[in-house]
Amino acid sequence: MPTVTRIELANHIEAAFAHGPSTRDSLLAYAVGSHARPEIITTLENLPDKPYGSIRDLWYDLPDVPVNS
Repeated sequence: MPTVTRIELANHIEAAFAHGPSTRDSLLAYAVGSHARPEIITTLENLPDKPYGSIRDLWYDLPDVPVNS
C-alpha cells in the first residue's frame, strides 16, 4: 500500500474546515464520505480528540506524514 501523504489527506478532508474548526470525528466523517482508503481513516483515528483550527494544525500531530510520496 502507498504511504499516506499530507496532500492525499488534504484532498479528503479540506472541506471540513470550510466553516471553521473541525474535530477528529468531523474529519473522519469527511474522509469516510469522500471514500478515503482505510489507511487514511486509520491515520485520522490516531489523532488526539481536540479541535483543529485549520488543516495546518494537523501536521503538528502528524509529523511523520510526508507531504507527498
